[in-house]
Amino acid sequence: MTFEYHVAKNGSDTAEGTKENPFLTINKAASVAVAGDTIIVHEGEYREWVKPKHSGLSEYRRVTYQAAVGEKVVIKGSEQIQDWKQVDGTIWEVKLANTFFGEFNPYKEEIFGDWVVYNPGRHLGDVYLNGMSFYEAETFEQLKNPEVKMQVLDHWTNTVVPVSNQEQTKYVWYAEVDEKYTTIYANFHDANPNEELVEINVRKACFYPEQVGINYITVRGFEMAQAATPWTPPTADQPGLIGPHWSKGWIIEDNIIHDAKCSAISIGKEASTGHNYRTIRKDKPGYQYQLESVFSARQIGWSKEKIGSHIIRNNTIYDCGQNGIVGHLGCVFSEIYNNHIYNIALKREFYGHEIAGIKLHAAIDVQIHDNRIHDCSLGTWLDWQTQGTRVSRNLYYRNNRDLFVEVSSGPYIVDHNILTADYALDNHAQGGAYINNIIRGKMVHRKMLDRATPYHVPHSTEVAGFAPVYGGDDRFYNNIFIGDVNLENVGTSHYNGYPTSLEEYIETVHQEDGDHQSFNKVEQPVYINRNAYFNGAKPFARENEKLEADQFNPQIKIVESGNEVYLHLNLPEDFERLLGDIPSTKTLKRVRIVDAEFENPDGSELILDIDFLGNQREARSVLGPIAQFQKGENYVKVWG
Repeated sequence: MTFEYHVAKNGSDTAEGTKENPFLTINKAASVAVAGDTIIVHEGEYREWVKPKHSGLSEYRRVTYQAAVGEKVVIKGSEQIQDWKQVDGTIWEVKLANTFFGEFNPYKEEIFGDWVVYNPGRHLGDVYLNGMSFYEAETFEQLKNPEVKMQVLDHWTNTVVPVSNQEQTKYVWYAEVDEKYTTIYANFHDANPNEELVEINVRKACFYPEQVGINYITVRGFEMAQAATPWTPPTADQPGLIGPHWSKGWIIEDNIIHDAKCSAISIGKEASTGHNYRTIRKDKPGYQYQLESVFSARQIGWSKEKIGSHIIRNNTIYDCGQNGIVGHLGCVFSEIYNNHIYNIALKREFYGHEIAGIKLHAAIDVQIHDNRIHDCSLGTWLDWQTQGTRVSRNLYYRNNRDLFVEVSSGPYIVDHNILTADYALDNHAQGGAYINNIIRGKMVHRKMLDRATPYHVPHSTEVAGFAPVYGGDDRFYNNIFIGDVNLENVGTSHYNGYPTSLEEYIETVHQEDGDHQSFNKVEQPVYINRNAYFNGAKPFARENEKLEADQFNPQIKIVESGNEVYLHLNLPEDFERLLGDIPSTKTLKRVRIVDAEFENPDGSELILDIDFLGNQREARSVLGPIAQFQKGENYVKVWG
């Protein structure tokens, strides 16, 4: 027997939870709902941390949390504050007893953890005026003249610079915490905080179980915002504003999620497999602790049967300090699609090496497709153990970087994407297949010989071995590379000197003396053919079939019109001369280190015959992500 529980702002937690007599809080419904039950939350603002208590039992017997159809339901990690006192011109203060926060005080907790590079004492708290997030000042004096004195880290020059002179940056706060009280000061300028909506972060999360192993939960149709989420490196507990906390089979769909201090959706690690030991103990590198976390996870049941297989779809995620979606280990076998992710890590109040719209470690068989990712510090970062992963039909624009794949041995696939950042691709990996993409922007190709990382039995979390990144063993087919007068390293010319077959590689490596030293010296094979190079993009010297128009400028543009996005692209008169085949498991060479094929997560044959728009490709079709491209001007709707 299954039940439908209702929650409403006119309800009571002593009621029956029916539509006529609803509960008041979502947590009350969560305490009684079991597998197969549905919790329907009615319109209103719910300031609570929802902590699911009971698991679903299968894909078909879930516990479902959903906003009532047609009703706006908001879950916030903040509280409204109306007791402000004016102390110095436009600066106001509020004094709160520390008991107001309970065991977790975001104004005492600093941004902290492994791979935090820059944090001048900033905390997990925040202040919001009518929904707008403030900047945290480093001193009380900065409140008086924030445009001049506020500083952030410039990620590109790695230097501290003044905050850009934008309207928002003049709104700043500062806090002092003693044994009994937390005093928050804020510069509201022309606003009276007692007459406007002013909120402060209070809770660590909005929807996140305290226990691990709460499986098969669906969360649908909510707006969730303003949580004091902590820094989430791969060597620590990784709580997000919402997330499954080391479990299996969640569906997070049709939500609006914003203003997480660090990470919005977490499908990542838990604490028992390591929690910031590099920063706390200081005795071993984070790399070593991350290796240990992989084996610790295996010991507590990290497997396809128990962990991962989440679905994250149709969400809008924005204005978060670290990640839109984050996960290490717990993300395996998941699918992330049709999400709109933007404004991630652009405030730059703090910085570390774990920042992106989507940042995943050990993304085994994870499918990331049909997402719109823009205005992020980094669009997507796949770090360690990227195996069986597919990045397909995603739209990237106005990011500082679009895509980064690091210390992984593949096989992984990047197909039918549109990448337009000046810095389009970081390839610090091996064993990749880049098929039918537009890559407008530079690529950086690096070896990583000092960090051997795990690879796995295909479609499993079982570790099969370790390997450094030798560089190469990559495939580039049917891509359109577009350069720019201000850009270098666009195209595939950085592979010049690499062999073009496994046989040539084996012959070359065995001319060297020694064992592993020989493999460090000899470049791995690459498989590059039938790509187009425009406006200064440079081809691989041994590419047999290519379309090269060094002086031709495609004038690529991304045009936003409301919620719709269009791609403008000019193509030369002979564009349709060179056609590409459809790559598949049968035609893509196996990756060398893992000795594995490019195939679907279920082991079936992979056929890359669906273009960016979801249309079936013919056996031979034009280059790039969209099969309807033609010579001359193209103007195509790519989102909305």
